Amino acid sequence: MRTDTQRLVALLTVLALAGCSGSGGDEAGDSEHGVFASGKADGGIDPSSAEARAVLALVNDPAVDVDLLDDDARLNARAAAAIIEHRDGADGEPSDDDDRFDDLAELDAVPFVGQTALTALLSYAIEHGYLETSDGPTTDVIFSPQPFADSHNARVAQLIAGAQHTIDIAMYSYSDAGIQSALAAAALRGVQVRFVFETANDDRKLMGAALQSSRSGRLEAIGVDVRWVNKIMHHKMMLIDGPRDDADAADTATLVTGSGNWSSGAATRYDENTLFLAGHRELNLRMQREFDLMWEHSRELAANPALVNVHSTLAITDELVGDEPDTDVFFTSANFGIQGVDTFVNEGRNEVSDQLVAAIEDASASIHIASGHLRSRPVAEALMRRAAEAPELDIRVYLDGQEFIAAATHDIQVEELEECLAEATTASQTRTCNDRGFLFGYLVGEAGIDVRYKYYAYRWNASYANQMHHKYMIVDGDELWTGSYNLSDNAEHATFENMLRFSGPAFAGLVASYESNFESMWETGRAEDLLGQLRDDIASLPTAQIPLVFTPMALTWDEVSSLKSLLVAECTIVNSAAFRENAPAHQFCN
Repeated sequence: MRTDTQRLVALLTVLALAGCSGSGGDEAGDSEHGVFASGKADGGIDPSSAEARAVLALVNDPAVDVDLLDDDARLNARAAAAIIEHRDGADGEPSDDDDRFDDLAELDAVPFVGQTALTALLSYAIEHGYLETSDGPTTDVIFSPQPFADSHNARVAQLIAGAQHTIDIAMYSYSDAGIQSALAAAALRGVQVRFVFETANDDRKLMGAALQSSRSGRLEAIGVDVRWVNKIMHHKMMLIDGPRDDADAADTATLVTGSGNWSSGAATRYDENTLFLAGHRELNLRMQREFDLMWEHSRELAANPALVNVHSTLAITDELVGDEPDTDVFFTSANFGIQGVDTFVNEGRNEVSDQLVAAIEDASASIHIASGHLRSRPVAEALMRRAAEAPELDIRVYLDGQEFIAAATHDIQVEELEECLAEATTASQTRTCNDRGFLFGYLVGEAGIDVRYKYYAYRWNASYANQMHHKYMIVDGDELWTGSYNLSDNAEHATFENMLRFSGPAFAGLVASYESNFESMWETGRAEDLLGQLRDDIASLPTAQIPLVFTPMALTWDEVSSLKSLLVAECTIVNSAAFRENAPAHQFCN
């Protein structure tokens, strides 16, 4: 099998030969309206590949200007000027007329851009760190929903099948049969598998056959050692052949982490992101240390007494971990102390929210948030402060539909907060009042921030919800924060969570892929006018056929409010006790 470096050399050679026309050098170029002979805008590059992302990251990089493309990347001057004019608009500055490149087809449509320009762009992107190859650390992401064969679950099963020595998993929810089979095969061939599992916190209460047939019990039956912790375990992470006992393993280990659980819904229905990171030494060491912390202070499930508790032996110190400037990972475990052997207690720190607030405060151009929830007071207040300080900032927040509340409901939660604060007599009680569940989507929108909701049902219910389950933030188009961490006080102080940060040229392609994902979700259903079609259906269909669960759309607060009012008017029983108490049975107005 050829290495990635050999493959890239071959690819560049093919592109260069295909793009040759006349003399070489800076003056060689493409025709004004030429297209690739193949009819494909990618000109031989897979549009979903790392190479494609690297080219897009280069042309979308705000630091890249006409002079760099013309003089350094060796593009034809007309192509360089046309690319920057398309990206930055007529004013040549970051503003409302900007049009970032979403794919290679859009780039190819720019006058004077064709195979010659693409070859030069890819060469420059490779030489200047916009692309990672397997000769060093590699980075990939799968965005859900996907066909199952292309999903993160399928990739996870493949990685497990390739594990040689160890697998460490910390997972909130898991139900995928393919992953179960892969774990069974791994354990059978002698791979040591440890699993910190949130579901085990419930399964441990079972006895006899019920315990053996539980999800945790079935894992232990195939040789996977399962344990649980006394805080909510919300990570979605796996380390393959990680640095349990040998620091050098951090250079080759594979880390999987993100927002997605290992379920059919997360793979094929929800909006999720799952990162696949190979050979990232610092991240592997930090994640191994986090796993070991939980494992060493976890509690036994004991569904299979034959399993032996295996401990890591490597002492992972800060000196060993190091500190790469372009990557970080932060854990809510930093907020916990340990009582006795196996009890984590909240000590009141704000490790992750403090980092997010600092990033928001440093934003100079844009803040794009995709989060299932917005219930973190520090983050919400930081967003509102930043919007007030710099109204020109492009701040957009995309939330799941369950975060929508009516104005009257917001007024009620404000009154309850005021009553709680009035009765508080200590600083601790005041913190409790401020930290308890408060939905900030409405308030942030009222502060002038653009907020949209992924809206798909009149009444939210987990059984049919096509959730917007991401937990990421992009700052200034060049810094990504992503992980398992929900924007809530519960996540900060009652849950094991992670939040990773990526920036710099080596991760520009990754950040660009998240930016593209955000822009796509932000426009969900709008080009097709799904809202208009739904409103027409509600007004014209027989009452019993009016849908209360529908195709997802990205809607503003006003659009959701108007739609809900129309549904109430046309389906007068929608708020009856029967509909409220059994939403899955009433997905139409009947």
